[in-house]
Amino acid sequence: MAQKDTDELMDTVEAFTYDGDRVNHDHKSGEPERRGFVRGNDYPRDAALAERPLTEETAWTGRIFSVSRLHVQMPDGREAVRDVVRHPGAVAIVALTDDGHICLVRQYRTALDRVTVEIPAGKLEPGEDPLAAAHRELEEETGFTADKMAYLTSIASSDGFTDEVIHLYMATGLTFTSSNPDDDEFINVDLVELTELVDAVLDGRVEDAKTVVGALACDAVARRLAPNAPTED
Repeated sequence: MAQKDTDELMDTVEAFTYDGDRVNHDHKSGEPERRGFVRGNDYPRDAALAERPLTEETAWTGRIFSVSRLHVQMPDGREAVRDVVRHPGAVAIVALTDDGHICLVRQYRTALDRVTVEIPAGKLEPGEDPLAAAHRELEEETGFTADKMAYLTSIASSDGFTDEVIHLYMATGLTFTSSNPDDDEFINVDLVELTELVDAVLDGRVEDAKTVVGALACDAVARRLAPNAPTED
């Protein structure tokens, strides 16, 4: 991109991006309502919150994701610029062994400049079914195959700036074969008891979002499926 184009783009961003100045701010959040949970966009009042896209252009394209710059009209009629990371989506797998251990991968993350501990995960290939991707990623990263792969939930990883959705699965009936990570992936694999992983999540030793959600979801499922504790006479 030429310098002239870059300067014009920055001028546009400065003109339309809300910078926190509340001098002309005259609206308030909706009054609290006590009611059952309703998913976003499924409640009539949500329509008044929607922004209307006016234009969209691709600002940058990389190997895994791209960045779109949207010029939008906000609910009060003002205009703003939104930068959105476009991502193909991903899967993450809570792999549970027969003796109650969770399969975790240790991997250096350049963005954080350190090794993190995470559940196995990977991006979707174009047109790939998430369930098939879950089986593929689990075997590639850890060497485990799964007899059963059950859907847990889906999470928007950071919906303030990206459309990435991660589909979480629980894998059981594990058999170890051989791993085959990508050429640029260097991974060590741990097997950690579920209760210990949940403790690590709750005391802040696990920061990775998909791993936090996966561990707590797996723990919740285990508790719901467990027989009721015996009552005293």
